[in-house]
Amino acid sequence: MSSLSTTNTTSFSDRYGRLLPGLLLSGIIAWGAIALGKLAWMQSHGMSALTLAIMLGIVLGNSVYGRLAPTCGAGVAFSKQTLLRLGIILYGFRLTFQDIGQVGLAGIAIDALVLASTFGLAMFLGTRVFKLERNSAILIGAGSSICGAAAVMATEPVVKGRSEDVTVAVSTVVVFGTIAIFLYPLLYQLNQGWQLLGATPTAFGVYIGSTVHEVAQVVAAGKSISQEAANAAVIAKMVRVMMLAPFLVILSAVLARGKAKAGGNDKAAKLAIPWFAFIFIGAVAFNSLGLLPAGTVAAITEFDTALLAMAMAALGLTTHMSAIRRAGIKPLLLAGLLFCWLIAGGAAINHVVASLFA
Repeated sequence: MSSLSTTNTTSFSDRYGRLLPGLLLSGIIAWGAIALGKLAWMQSHGMSALTLAIMLGIVLGNSVYGRLAPTCGAGVAFSKQTLLRLGIILYGFRLTFQDIGQVGLAGIAIDALVLASTFGLAMFLGTRVFKLERNSAILIGAGSSICGAAAVMATEPVVKGRSEDVTVAVSTVVVFGTIAIFLYPLLYQLNQGWQLLGATPTAFGVYIGSTVHEVAQVVAAGKSISQEAANAAVIAKMVRVMMLAPFLVILSAVLARGKAKAGGNDKAAKLAIPWFAFIFIGAVAFNSLGLLPAGTVAAITEFDTALLAMAMAALGLTTHMSAIRRAGIKPLLLAGLLFCWLIAGGAAINHVVASLFA
């Protein structure tokens, strides 16, 4: 009995001891990214901890990580997979169902239409026009249509994408989301004359939240206009983020059906249910009850940022620049066209829906 207990303890120690070096490496990179992300210049330019984590990871991944990989590989893989899922679940503590009430039916309809049209356009252009691999088009579409890097990372377990596909998709979010920070204040000034989206900062804030990629980018763009615009933008964005869970479930079902047909029969293939998406919704529901003190929720969200930053760092560490170069210009062109659609098509959707619900 004693021998069995010793064996179990040893195997447990060996298994999780292997993870420690990689977890430490991912954690150090994440800590550095979070610290940099708190700098005023970084915040004003929408450079979140997640964006910085993958950038730092890529730098190290293409320099010194090759020598560390044999020791750190297991922990880095754990960060990229398991910690990612936990991070997505805890992301639910940033949201409440009360957020939906603040934007009303019009806000929900705008977010849903922007998401569906952008992702549908991504699939058509990506697979039919640019002839990209389906997974690459899905990941770029998810990042553009929902919530940037977090959506890309959450979609990866469903499509089982390659590290380079994920990194390319995240890179497009960084490029065009950063452009949006500087472009949307100019669009606001133009809208003051055109009145296409209404004259109030709140109406324009909903437009920002429904069309800009990352939460950090939404905050930066909204604050450059006014606090009122920033508040509306964040609420609209949070509702859009909530749509991530049903999106993943529907995507999983569609992919399973596609695999079944490809196999020569119409029976449903095994559905890869993204359970973490359901738990994410459960976290949102629990947070909506307001049972936890504000300080506890703040601590959870800070811990969640650290987990997601570790996942991003791990992704960067395992990405080789040669793979990104091989991807070529097509992913960037696809993301660029989606960005144009978010600006023009998103404005049209906001205008029409707002008019219908007026």
